[in-house]
Amino acid sequence: MSSMSSSTETQSDSAEADLLASDVAWNLETLLPDGMSADDMLADASTMADAIGEYRGRVATLDAAGLAELMTKLAEIGELMSRAGHYAMLKFSENTADPEAGAAMMAMEEAGTEISTKMIFVDLEFAAADDAHVDSIIGDPALDFCRHHLETMRLNRPHLLTEAEELILTEKGVSGSSAWVRLFDELTSAITIELDGETEPFSTGLALLQHPESETRQKAAAAVTEGLQPGLRTRAFVYNTLMLDKSVDDRLRNFDSWVSSRNLSNEASDESVDALVKAVVGRYDIPQRWYALKAKVLGVEKLKDYDRSASVADSQAEIGWDEASTIVRDAYASFSPELAGVVDRFFDEGWIDAPQRPGKRPGAFCAYTVPSHHPYLLLNWTSSNRDVLTLAHELGHGLHAYMARDQGLFHQSTPLTLAETASVFGETVTNNRLLSMIDDPGERFALLAATLEDGIATVFRQVAMNRFEHECHTTRREEGELSVEQFGDIWARTQTDMLGDAVEVTEDYRSWWSYIPHFIGTPGYVYAYAYGQLLALSVYARYEERGADFVPSYLELLSLGGSLKPEELGAVVDCDLADPGFWDAGLAIIDGQLTAAEEAAKAAGRL
Repeated sequence: MSSMSSSTETQSDSAEADLLASDVAWNLETLLPDGMSADDMLADASTMADAIGEYRGRVATLDAAGLAELMTKLAEIGELMSRAGHYAMLKFSENTADPEAGAAMMAMEEAGTEISTKMIFVDLEFAAADDAHVDSIIGDPALDFCRHHLETMRLNRPHLLTEAEELILTEKGVSGSSAWVRLFDELTSAITIELDGETEPFSTGLALLQHPESETRQKAAAAVTEGLQPGLRTRAFVYNTLMLDKSVDDRLRNFDSWVSSRNLSNEASDESVDALVKAVVGRYDIPQRWYALKAKVLGVEKLKDYDRSASVADSQAEIGWDEASTIVRDAYASFSPELAGVVDRFFDEGWIDAPQRPGKRPGAFCAYTVPSHHPYLLLNWTSSNRDVLTLAHELGHGLHAYMARDQGLFHQSTPLTLAETASVFGETVTNNRLLSMIDDPGERFALLAATLEDGIATVFRQVAMNRFEHECHTTRREEGELSVEQFGDIWARTQTDMLGDAVEVTEDYRSWWSYIPHFIGTPGYVYAYAYGQLLALSVYARYEERGADFVPSYLELLSLGGSLKPEELGAVVDCDLADPGFWDAGLAIIDGQLTAAEEAAKAAGRL
């Protein structure tokens, strides 16, 4: 073989590796400090949890110093448990088909549950403490690192059971709900599709729904539907079982509705969430208007469900990892050099796992891990334009986690209602950075369309999925187990409510509810996407108004983590979350994006 031929093959291999992001893998071993194993950390945590027993019967009367000492010890235990648990979970996410990884994760969950049961009394005793006593100590500076956590704990008083009951529910949870969630993850991770005689990952089929050619989209959608058929009834049974489990838990804990426990953990009232959902449903005209416009752009009378994500770009270029990382780095640098420096660390220090692999958990997520360590990102890279936005999105989560690390274990994370703020903001920064660099009308329209579609997917589609969840949980409680056909009916109906006459919901689409993990692992989660998107758009509007002067406020918001109530965090960036009209303002921004896309389509000669 000639040296020139060898060099050409090397370049070809390198280009393919870049397109597949095949060399982008995380380093999980740093989660295990000083040569300790996950088992070692849990053993230490168990010993420390035993020592917590000395506080039994005294928690409700501790002074500020004593309570701070106790909470510090709990944080140390939580640090060890979270490091060990995240290590096992992330190793399992790499390959859910690996029996050793699955067994290790289950062992971690079982050990973690055993440790947690030793400390349940702490929450129960503090929740039952006298109001006057708590009021007298809660403002002490010694409790700054855990004050909001303690205040939130008190809100759970009406829903806590006796210690014996809490112990039973906690211990049974490992073989109950969490086991069913793991089964669902394994079932969905094993789904593959057949395309052109080749077996492909499920995520490849979903990515092809963005392809500009109708025939390719239709073929991909058919492959996705076919891939979902094996195990469909099993996944339906898993969902039925988890809905029943939740209904029992809600009944025992005196929650008024299926979503009330989620709202409480999100620090949002049932009324405020209802207001959000009603505001979004009341503007279903926005997605319907967009899809009607898109049908004209694509030259069809009416879109089918598998056409919703179709690219309107004149060509579908593949984007390699190096180019994508440069785009995202530059976008964050244009906003804040401080954030850009942290973004560089994600790319350069092994904090991201990007390539698709057999058995790898589908989708994308950010794992916060613990405040003393860095976060990790999991992606399934398909070298599409949407993947660039997903990367920017997950980096937003990662930045939020990293910036809030000084808040410690109790306050690093925010409620779900604010959890999407930094991720959506990061996407918006990336989109607008790219938009400022484009002169070609066709390219400009394609990017505006992608931005709008992300907003529609995050706000309107997620609320439509919330309506699906609402009807499923309500039907399960009132009528009993749902059939596959009933799930399909509810899915098609709630999707059609959002899509209207602009999109035809096909028969094949009726099973597409069955791969969505949020329904299974975090019921009630999805409305938080809409909450976070509308909040992030409003935050970005403040940035557009104030420019560089806004950046310190935004960095302060990230650094505060979840140490304040959502309304107080919103106030840091001049957003009034208590104002019922707040959601209307965010929806008006999306309406404005739609108008801009319409004008761009005309300028590009697409109408």
